[in-house]
Amino acid sequence: MSIQGDSVMSNGVAVMDVNTESITSQKAHTMSDSKTHSTVILNGDVATAELSGSSASESQETHPSGTAETLAEPPRSPELEEATEELSLEEPKAVPLSTATLATTLAPADQLWSTSRDKAVRLRMEGSGQASETPITIHQMFLQTVEKYGDHPALVSKHEGQWVTLTWRQYYEQCRAAAKSFLKLGLERYHGVGILGFNSPEWFISDIGCILAGGLATGIYTTNSPEACQYVAANCEANILVVENQKQLDKILQVKDQLPHLKAIVQYKGELQQKAPFLYTWAEFMKLGEDVPNEQLNAVIDSLRANECCTLIYTSGTTGNPKGVMLSHDNVTWTAHTASTMVDYVPATEVVVSYLPLSHVAAQMFDMWITMVFGATIYFAEPDALKGSLGITLREARPTFFMGVPRVWEKMQEKMRAIGAKASPMRKRVADWAKSIGLQYNYSAMSGENQVPWGFMLANNLVFKKVRAALGLDRCKTCFTGAAPITRETLEYFMSLNLPLMELYGMSESSGPHTVSVNNAYCITSCGKVMPGCKTRLDNPDKDGNGEICFWGRNVFMGYLNMPDKTAEALDQDGWLHSGDLGRHDQREFLYITGRIKELIITAGGENIPPVPIEDALKAEVPIISNVMLIGDKLKFLSMLLTLKCVVDDNGDPTDELSPEVLDFCQQHSVTATKVSEIVANKEPAIYKAIQEGLERVNARATSNAQKVQKWVIVERDFSIGGGELGPTMKLRRPIVVKMYQEKINEMYAVATEKQ
Repeated sequence: MSIQGDSVMSNGVAVMDVNTESITSQKAHTMSDSKTHSTVILNGDVATAELSGSSASESQETHPSGTAETLAEPPRSPELEEATEELSLEEPKAVPLSTATLATTLAPADQLWSTSRDKAVRLRMEGSGQASETPITIHQMFLQTVEKYGDHPALVSKHEGQWVTLTWRQYYEQCRAAAKSFLKLGLERYHGVGILGFNSPEWFISDIGCILAGGLATGIYTTNSPEACQYVAANCEANILVVENQKQLDKILQVKDQLPHLKAIVQYKGELQQKAPFLYTWAEFMKLGEDVPNEQLNAVIDSLRANECCTLIYTSGTTGNPKGVMLSHDNVTWTAHTASTMVDYVPATEVVVSYLPLSHVAAQMFDMWITMVFGATIYFAEPDALKGSLGITLREARPTFFMGVPRVWEKMQEKMRAIGAKASPMRKRVADWAKSIGLQYNYSAMSGENQVPWGFMLANNLVFKKVRAALGLDRCKTCFTGAAPITRETLEYFMSLNLPLMELYGMSESSGPHTVSVNNAYCITSCGKVMPGCKTRLDNPDKDGNGEICFWGRNVFMGYLNMPDKTAEALDQDGWLHSGDLGRHDQREFLYITGRIKELIITAGGENIPPVPIEDALKAEVPIISNVMLIGDKLKFLSMLLTLKCVVDDNGDPTDELSPEVLDFCQQHSVTATKVSEIVANKEPAIYKAIQEGLERVNARATSNAQKVQKWVIVERDFSIGGGELGPTMKLRRPIVVKMYQEKINEMYAVATEKQ
């Protein structure tokens, strides 16, 4: 697949049609604080948009590893006054809308990439279709939502056991107030505001407030060590850090002396346990900017350009320091608008639950930006969501869209299976019958036949409705899964409950989604089809059609901050993003991920083996297994590290207690063990036999002897985020696992060598 020469504008200039009733080039009336007044009346002239920058035909691109481009810098805001008055934000006052136009003048740029925080890029615009949409800033997208849905609920969070709501208008006003306070604290243009905490309204407000003030919003994982926090904060030259609580504050205080650009720290939950001139509570912070004139902030907002950086997403850094993925306003707004066209939504009625780490692109795009497009309501889960409380939030919020990473779906599956194991024989028979009907129906829907099997309505009433209600997903139109591979067995389990999971695929560097599965177009184990306005290319395909997946579209990132060499590795000379993933297309253009180039195991005999299919196959054969990691790079044969399913404590850490599912298996096989350590110490014959027999079934399907697993060992402790084996979205951190269990790995190969 190639880019056609005429898909990029020939002269870099376009005039966009704009709505004279919804934009202004000079002034805006004050937004009424009346609950019934949701329409904003704007005055002024309509401006046309000049898309600055030359095309490929006019100027030669310079690859990121070459000479850096020189670009004009947008106007900076004047210095702010030092004095401030103590004013309350408990009742947000009406604020004037900024002078945002939908016809945005882009900053001068002639290249598709940049690694400098203050350099703009040329957008991958086309002459027609989704990729020709007018570029807008985040503020403009936010303003559109406030104009349409200002009085509808936006952010809902729990305070002292009660749900508290901010409307879209109040949310916008709070973001402006935060932006003023950031300016008051001395936030410099293109400098970072690091946010370190669990999902909350304050997280959203800090992020957007930073962007409106001309900074770079930067999420930091709550699981990061002090040293990892320091790296991110220093790399983005953070002027301000916003932390959730004392625990996160302590991390920053440990490394504060290594952060030369840091001016202030804001703690948004709890009282400060120490006083210092640079420390602020959330209430103190929100009062700081009260005397900053609206005109002052508006000048900054109006200087924002859609093709400039507004946010940084840091990769997990499993193989070195994290890379700062630079996303522009257009990356965010265009991707959010485009993704929203693929789902069946009703404006101002949809509900989502925010619980996945917002420093990850999937959560940020799903929770913050796509919801903004159609004025959805976002409920915030409790900080212990992934440790067990998520179910409570789901049952209270009853989301209409829900995004889960594979491990979340697997945990739900395990819990439901444990409950099912305790059911009476009659209930089990009814459930098994209903699930067979559900699977049959969803395979029919997937193929486009939509044939409703006999008994479906009865199964729906007896089983499916009750299961959905128990999960809090009774209103859910679409359940998504992404951020890591998911097994066919888990997909079929939820299909059997009439809860098909729509798989997404993308990466931080594609602003989140690139291919999407939707209710009327999905295929099991595929990641869906490419988003409108985007392109997918498979590089160097093998005889089976597997090649490296490459992306093109306005979702493709600007570059890695201050890393021209890494940017040159990711973006080729023509601007295609190389994902590092291997995949293939079927005849209907559904994309299937078949491996990851960096994860490929290359045996001593030179055979390339993708680990995930083998790992997933064993988990499907032996359901008592929790995690599997294939070993064998540069080694003579394949081996595996295995963990057994166990009980997780209140902190989300694995315990030594076997899970109900494993206990049930033990009882069926007359095994008295109740702990993982007992099974490992005794090499419990029934357990080891079940694993070995499952592995032999997997090996029987191997396409070559090199793909057969010869050795395995059970690790006593299950993999976890806290243990370091899993990343923040529960993705396996392979290089770290190898280091952690090197001794066990060496033992497997040493024994084999001795025998030889």
